[in-house]
Amino acid sequence: MFQDFTSKSAPENGPPRLAALRVQMQRAGLDGFFVPRADAHQGEYVAERDARLAWLTGFTGSAGFCIALNDRAGVFVDGRYRVQVRAEVDLSAFTPVNWPETKPGPWLREALPQGGRVGFDPWLHTRREIAEVEKALEGSGIELTDCENLIDAIWADRPAPPSAPARIHPMSLAGEDSAAKRARIARGLRQRGVAAAVLTLPDSICWLLNIRGADLPRNPLVQCFAVLHDNAHLTLFADLAKFSPELRAHLGAEVTLRPVEAFAPGLRSLIGPVQVDPASAPVQIGRELEAAGHQIVWAEDPCLLPKAYKNPAEIAGMEAAHHRDACAMVEFLCWLDETAPQGGLTEIDVVTALEGFRRATNQLIDISFDTICGAGPNGVINHYRVTEATNRPVIPGEILLVDSGGQYADGTTDITRTVAVGPVPEDARAPFTRVLQGMIAISRARWPKGLAGRDLDPLARAPLWMAGQDYDHGTGHGVGAALCVHEGPARISRISDVPLAPGMILSNEPGYYREGAFGIRIENLVLVEDAPALPGGDARAMLAMRTLTWVPIDRRLIDLGLLSGAERDWLDAYHAEVWRRVGPHVSEAARDWLRAACAPL
Repeated sequence: MFQDFTSKSAPENGPPRLAALRVQMQRAGLDGFFVPRADAHQGEYVAERDARLAWLTGFTGSAGFCIALNDRAGVFVDGRYRVQVRAEVDLSAFTPVNWPETKPGPWLREALPQGGRVGFDPWLHTRREIAEVEKALEGSGIELTDCENLIDAIWADRPAPPSAPARIHPMSLAGEDSAAKRARIARGLRQRGVAAAVLTLPDSICWLLNIRGADLPRNPLVQCFAVLHDNAHLTLFADLAKFSPELRAHLGAEVTLRPVEAFAPGLRSLIGPVQVDPASAPVQIGRELEAAGHQIVWAEDPCLLPKAYKNPAEIAGMEAAHHRDACAMVEFLCWLDETAPQGGLTEIDVVTALEGFRRATNQLIDISFDTICGAGPNGVINHYRVTEATNRPVIPGEILLVDSGGQYADGTTDITRTVAVGPVPEDARAPFTRVLQGMIAISRARWPKGLAGRDLDPLARAPLWMAGQDYDHGTGHGVGAALCVHEGPARISRISDVPLAPGMILSNEPGYYREGAFGIRIENLVLVEDAPALPGGDARAMLAMRTLTWVPIDRRLIDLGLLSGAERDWLDAYHAEVWRRVGPHVSEAARDWLRAACAPL
């Protein structure tokens, strides 16, 4: 299996490791040290050798950081992880801190009233991140200082770097060759008077070069750095052993391949001005360029928006992947609906079965993230990963939240369904229906060009707000085309100011969580596209969503009295389309189940 169920958290290791870190802090003359979740590429996932936060604290979430001081150690997590962190860290040694409500600067000012020196590894923090903390510490007597990584000094059995081979992402799926992409991005550099752009995000580089890899779990990436010059030549810094002769030929003469160790010296040899992204590039990159006297232009990674605008070939690949994945999901839901009410299933059984149905397509490369399968109260943990220690029975009379996805050669999927197991808990019907209403609102939305995700986010929350309820995660994230399941820069979130535009693929996943009882989330992927004109409408350009995910929603959990006529019509039309698209392509048993699941309300 791709997913394993061993516990990656060992809270009991936290106190002795924290003590060893404090010895290193004392030797370095430091009063504190930052331990981030991030690696030098600032991606969501990290290789095992870069999982320093989990190694020190036991916390395995995909976002967060620790600040270790001599008398306390705060583990900063957002709303997705506040239940999880309490289960994964030793609370006698580490204190969970609600972030971003509490930011590191104010926390340090309170914790170090007499001032002090706090160290950080400049390869693991961005310029924007450090600048924000430094501004908050002005006048406090607290100094942030670069230092060697103190975790690496005490991590005796640190894993080796990943060494998976890279592979070609074919033109039929990419839709544009690398030379054309590089020329297009380089033209933008010249227009801004920039001689070169430093790229540190592996998904940007893999997109630009039409390559994929397997260096990180669940993400088809090659860990690497690159410099794109204004003449469209690119220097790629990576493990040379990952690149076969065929792949080197694919890269072509205008891509120079160099070892990772040459990256820092290569920065110093550039001719400026040099563009660097303050939100994703490590602080050390700025240090190297400044030391060489280069002019730095601080601007967004130039690949982010072009990568977010999926071209027709990428959209076609995503549609094919979603159709294949929907068939696997329908087979799975048919099996689950027949098996779970009998009792005897556990969360691990469900995850194993679902991966089996995806594998049966014979096209699954990996899962797109560890399947979140939360039975009853475990559904409250937004990014719950079942282990042998937490494995819970799937009990009739409860609800089950299953959030999962697949990585295929042609696309990346992400879908959540919350289903009733046997008798439907009555107290779940109303919140499930409100979550469904929010999902339908995003699906049906039309809006003027120029609006951002923050402008649409309230549409998903309004039904819950009217009942005094809400959820602590964003409504949607960007999704890559056969790339990362979480992709920037666009998202549907109250903090996102990136205008939505045709070609962007986003998740649509409102939720509701009642601690100790159940979690509810319903998720489809949607494509932003131009909206057709309406009779009586004005001439302004409008956008709309097109659904990519075609899997039935559990009608047993719906309180029909809460749905409007328009919402019922949308749901009936959605299920009719699910039946049309998926019905002919599943087994006879699944077809019978699907026919009932898609019947009109």
